[in-house]
Amino acid sequence: MIDEPAVMRTYARYPVTLVRGEGLRVWDDAGRSYLDLIGGLGTLSLGHCHPEWVEAVERAARTIGMTSNLVATVPQAVLADRLAALVPIEDARVFFCNSGAEANEALLKLVRKHALREGRPAIVVLDGSFHGRTVATLAATGQPSKRAPFEPLVDWFRFVPPGDLAALDEALAPGDVGAVFLEPVLGEGGVVPLSIGYLRGVRERCDAAGALLAVDEVQAGAGRVGEWLSISLAGVRPDVASLAKALGGGLPIGALVSPAELSFEPGEHASTFGGGPVPCAAALSVLDVIERDGLLGSVRSMGALLRREVERLVPAGSLREIRGRGLLMGFEVAEDLDATTVVHGLRERGVLASTAGTGVVRFTPPFTIDAGEVDVAAKALAEALAEAAA
Repeated sequence: MIDEPAVMRTYARYPVTLVRGEGLRVWDDAGRSYLDLIGGLGTLSLGHCHPEWVEAVERAARTIGMTSNLVATVPQAVLADRLAALVPIEDARVFFCNSGAEANEALLKLVRKHALREGRPAIVVLDGSFHGRTVATLAATGQPSKRAPFEPLVDWFRFVPPGDLAALDEALAPGDVGAVFLEPVLGEGGVVPLSIGYLRGVRERCDAAGALLAVDEVQAGAGRVGEWLSISLAGVRPDVASLAKALGGGLPIGALVSPAELSFEPGEHASTFGGGPVPCAAALSVLDVIERDGLLGSVRSMGALLRREVERLVPAGSLREIRGRGLLMGFEVAEDLDATTVVHGLRERGVLASTAGTGVVRFTPPFTIDAGEVDVAAKALAEALAEAAA
């Protein structure tokens, strides 16, 4: 592994230095190959160096450099139109930024603006959630250990347990809530999908209370679960949504989608790099390939196959639960096992994975994963679990 003394230690690195990638395969500086099921933490929707993505990026980079948002560009305008048509929000408008945290920060400012105007300044969020590491998104994150070193933070937020409609009713009862903000699938909280009944119940209660339903689709959206928004699996239409990760296929881009009536006015929000020509061209190529190659259906079928193969192969009692939707999958290990140890065992077998929450091994592979690669992943997980148990 390369020595990197000048890099701030914000991550606990795996002992691997990657130098090349193609599809789902990556190679380290010693020449060893790995099946990449981290996928850039869910960003590599088309895998490494997909030829159409590369061509789109190169063409955009040869055409024009950074322009700022003081002028319009064709890639940004076309991408906004595409997202407005794909996301189930009527008369949609799109704000572009560079990351999921920025998209969520913009979302919180937007719903806060609306909430203050309506005289309902509180925002309900969920225990176990993760929305980012900026000051406001961290304050909205339902994981006290992540907030504690930086408190006191902004005090707009009211936390409730996920899946508990009675607790939501209690939080809404004072009549001061302007929005409910949630991840339809809690990602960093352990890959926990919220039930269809709960999501529909939240929508009904937001309507009754006059509150917005805002969804964080940074990890689960842009096709990751086989739908453009994960909340669509419940047949629920949000008022506001954030997107990032898989949208750019590996380049940094985030998006906030809202109805026109809620949109920011000039001067209320901005991003110098947001929606630049190159990342927008990359995102357009991602959408093109997903639609042309039917990858939303493939995400659903490969996710279902992965679940079946893991259920068939893993040693009895080594997993407490298999959770997730599509290709956002979490495998909660048995109480006497350690997820980090299992991830290490996977790496020794040539498979890269990550952890999420407590005791959960997470797979977020590219949407282009095939049945053979699913087989490799399931067998490696079964072997790593058996080794950890032994």
